[in-house]
Amino acid sequence: MPAMAHVSPAFIFFALALVVVVGAQPDSCSSRLPAALSNFTGLSCRPIWNNFVLRVWPMLTSSHENVLSVVLSTTYTVGWIGMGFSMDGRMVGSSAMVGWMGKTGIPHIKQFYLRGQSASDVVVDQGQLLSTAVAPRVVVHRAKIYLAFQLKFTAPLAQQHLLFAIGTSIPVHNHLKKHADKTSISFDFSTGGSSSSSSSSSRLYELKRTHGVLAIFGWGVLAPIGAIVARYCKRWDPLWYYLHAIIQFIGFMIGLAAVVAGKLLYDELHATVHSHRGIGIFVLVLAILQVIAFFVRPDRDSKIRRYWNWYHHWVGRLALFFAAVNIVVGIRVGDAGTSWKVGYGFNLAILLIASIVLELLRWTGRSREAVAAPPPQMQ
Repeated sequence: MPAMAHVSPAFIFFALALVVVVGAQPDSCSSRLPAALSNFTGLSCRPIWNNFVLRVWPMLTSSHENVLSVVLSTTYTVGWIGMGFSMDGRMVGSSAMVGWMGKTGIPHIKQFYLRGQSASDVVVDQGQLLSTAVAPRVVVHRAKIYLAFQLKFTAPLAQQHLLFAIGTSIPVHNHLKKHADKTSISFDFSTGGSSSSSSSSSRLYELKRTHGVLAIFGWGVLAPIGAIVARYCKRWDPLWYYLHAIIQFIGFMIGLAAVVAGKLLYDELHATVHSHRGIGIFVLVLAILQVIAFFVRPDRDSKIRRYWNWYHHWVGRLALFFAAVNIVVGIRVGDAGTSWKVGYGFNLAILLIASIVLELLRWTGRSREAVAAPPPQMQ
């Protein structure tokens, strides 16, 4: 005991740190499965992504059924992990096995069907995966979580798209919150080889980002500025007219590019975003009508000019309103994040404040002109 009194506190600190590091080391194929999973033996093992390790048993034929045994493991503190089976490498339309440790220490493993991108479209106890008589299990052992389950298929698997995801929130009432990270791979069960689909995911992310940037700049920045020029800068005739036409034309072309990017994104994701898509088509139709109206504008002295002005003004206002609404809808359905919300909100606030100030100045100027005008002379 006297010798222990001379042990350096620094030595104790580093010893404890070493224990923590060793206990929390990343999962690997060298780690043995917990005793609770002793019936999952003889599995081939392969590191997949980050700390995810996939152990699978080759497809067996048992009573004319092809059975696949799977153990998915990774380091774990809290939240959920999942493994999905997809036809095309995308989330929508896939079925996934998801496991977590509940707040009361009870393990949970459920099948989910991912019929859409919103949280309400992730449906528990549904999907296309068929389980066997072996009950799926979740085990947390030495700071690692293990999802073990068996699936049966009508034919042996060869090349298969697999999805892996991790969430940091414990599901409540089987409701999954958004994943913190995810990936997609193509796995060959006949050889155990895999290839990452991160390049495809990165391309889709860039396409979605391009669509959002073009839409905000074209429909949400240039188009409102062009409208502001037309309403409040008519004293600088004919400069206001050329500025209005040029700004609106550039905004229309950029907005059209956003529509093209959105169409490509829709074809890639097959996303069920009916409201965003429908409003976008409506705004595009209104914008095309405005372009056509430019080429059929009657002369200033024409009797129908005032009707053309009424049509042009209100169709333009309607297009601007629905464009702003659709940008907000797009940010929401695209799960763009706080930075996009704050950025577009700031842009919208600046445009609204500028419009209010200019409108007040416009009405103030009219009032002054009315006061300064001489009364009519009596004959």
